[in-house]
Amino acid sequence: MFTGIVEAKGRVASIEHTADAVVLAVEGAEVLTDAHHGDSIAVNGVCLTVTTFDTLTFTLDVMKETLDRTSLGALQPGSPVNLERAMRADARFGGHVVQGHVDGTTRIVAIEPGERWSVVRFDLPVELAPYVVEKGSITLNGVSLTVASREADTFTVSLIPTTLDLTTFGDASVGDVVNVEVDVLAKYVEHLVGPRLAALEERLAKAESA
Repeated sequence: MFTGIVEAKGRVASIEHTADAVVLAVEGAEVLTDAHHGDSIAVNGVCLTVTTFDTLTFTLDVMKETLDRTSLGALQPGSPVNLERAMRADARFGGHVVQGHVDGTTRIVAIEPGERWSVVRFDLPVELAPYVVEKGSITLNGVSLTVASREADTFTVSLIPTTLDLTTFGDASVGDVVNVEVDVLAKYVEHLVGPRLAALEERLAKAESA
């Protein structure tokens, strides 16, 4: 589990393509100080497993399913990436519950620079729209953010200078594809309550037609 508080900006060192996957090598010394084989590290919000590492670089296997469902397939050597190690049980919880299980991607449609912050507008995919609410939590490229506003087909977040400096959003451009993870609590609520509401609606409909 992660919190969406990015620890470092890394850089893709190399990409080795296999038949149905890639081996991704990432430079990120800051997240390797206590690394072990099999550790989980979120790369642009995607939970991946460390396979090898030294003091500067670590490698990860990225399967086709992940490449198809996230923006990792578009990475190139030299691409900057947001990095976060899995949360420690005794650490301060600075963001929100982030699993590293990406729900989809979105695209930046506008960037409005401000004196002290930037407002970034994103497309709102139809399948993710029910989980995106104003002032709710959302994870974008691994960064825990608050939805500033929500329209029918777009939403915005406000980025302070610290976020722009410490994450890849400082170099973002209109058209960039971004990984999205919605709040897992909203998905569990839907899973638990949705069938009960559907059953209740069915009973009411039968009662009205009786």
